[in-house]
Amino acid sequence: MKRIIFFMVLFCSMAMTMGAQKFALIDMEYILKNIPAYEMTNEQLSQLSEKWQAEVEKLQQEAQNMYKTFQSDLVFLSAEMKAKREEAIIKKEQEAQDLKRKYFGAEGELYKKREALMKPIQDEIYEAIKAISEEKGYQMVVDRASAMSVIYASPKIDISNEVLLKLGYSK
Repeated sequence: MKRIIFFMVLFCSMAMTMGAQKFALIDMEYILKNIPAYEMTNEQLSQLSEKWQAEVEKLQQEAQNMYKTFQSDLVFLSAEMKAKREEAIIKKEQEAQDLKRKYFGAEGELYKKREALMKPIQDEIYEAIKAISEEKGYQMVVDRASAMSVIYASPKIDISNEVLLKLGYSK
């Protein structure tokens, strides 16, 4: 009889603990699409990326033109002239690769610019989510846009619109 009472008390305490946990969902893509500053930042980054891509393509085109000229003049060039031209072509191709790496590499200018422009927006969203979580007692907030393992979630626990309201964007 004592065992049964012990297990009943244990079961009840576990049930109460499990019932006390509250979870919420957000959809970060939805939130970001409804923030005008994010859209403007994306547009700014896109323009910058296009500008830098044009610079890289210009250098690549110059290298390609140098190579075509080299090919057409090949029969008229001495061995020394061939070597100099080949060296100049290789140098121009290397310049294009270096510029591409500088702008678009893993730690390139585009990455740094994106980080600098997006961080304030992300921080503001994080603070709004944190404030809502503390207000409503959520132990965990999951981003449904990046959580690949969320198969189904009730719309009742989605607080994306609350986050937008907290940020000052009505939806």
